[in-house]
This record gives sequence, structure tokens and C-alpha cells, in this order.
Amino acid sequence: MNARQTPAANEVYKLPPKLFDARCKACWFVFGLIVLTVASFWSLNLQWKELFSADSARLMGKFIGELLSPDFSANFVSKLWKASLETLAMSLLGTVIAAVLGLMIALPASKTHEGDRAYFKAPARLLLNALRSIPELVWAALLLIAAGLGPFAGTLALGLHTAGVLGRLYAESIENAGPLAPPLRFAHAA
Repeated sequence: MNARQTPAANEVYKLPPKLFDARCKACWFVFGLIVLTVASFWSLNLQWKELFSADSARLMGKFIGELLSPDFSANFVSKLWKASLETLAMSLLGTVIAAVLGLMIALPASKTHEGDRAYFKAPARLLLNALRSIPELVWAALLLIAAGLGPFAGTLALGLHTAGVLGRLYAESIENAGPLAPPLRFAHAA
């Protein structure tokens, strides 16, 4: 035998640590999360008796029964029709706001040709990313304070979020259009 042994082509793989070995950090982390979850349920003071009571089952049955047999009275259908039209109007107006605002921010967020210095590219892209990253529901909650309760806050929320999405798409399209689009160069210079 040689004093120097050459290593084998395939080293022996180590077995994973035992499940509750002190060295298994992930196992202890998961165990800690389970303990915290159980402790959080204990601290909530849930009333399990009332959740699974006969009265609760009766109310759930009534809810399912009403769900399976909707109300088609004229009064309810007229309210439903008005609310549906209001929702469609909100989405249409929000999309128009988003298209205009997105294009207004996309022009400074894009570099139209090689010589374009695009001074406002980074701040405009940052604004577009901020608009896109905040969900519509959060925008609506923030705008309820500013615009008040009603469809206007929802319309603005849809418009702001979608402006970030459309603005990013517009900016990428403008940059990918290349130097063969002189009208964009004039719009960007204005």
C-alpha cells in the first residue's frame, strides 16, 4: 500500500442529520414556527363550542340555501344592474386614466436613441415601479382618506396601479422601437 492514497472518484455522501438533532437548524426553526402557531391559537380565545354549535350549523345552512336560490326580484335586479354598470364605468375610466398617465411617465422613462441622455429615466422608472408594486386594494385604502368613500377612490386606485404597468410596457416598447421612429423622438423632446 502506498502512503499516499488517491481519493476515490465518487466521495461517500453524508447522510442528512437526524430529524431532531441539535445541528439541524431548519428542523428547530420549523418546530419553533409550529409552537408559535399553536400558541397564537391559544391566545386568540377562540370559541370552538359556538363555531360547531347547532345554531352555527343552522346559519351556515341558511346561507348556502340563499346562495343556491338567488333573489330575482325586480328591485334587486335593478340595484344589481346599476352596480354592474358603475363597476364597468370605474374600470373603463381607470383604464383611460392609466393609459394617459402611463404614457406621460413612459416618455421620460425611455431612451429613444443613442444620443438621448435621458436625464429623468431613473426617477421615472422608479415611479413606475412604485406604482406597479402597490396593489390596487392598498391604493384604494390610501385614496379613501384623500378622495372619500365612493367609486372615485376605486377608479383612481385602478388608474394608478395600471399606470405603472402600462407605463413600463410603453417605456420598453419605445426603447425597443429603435431609431426608426422619428415621431417618438419629437414627442420625447417636447
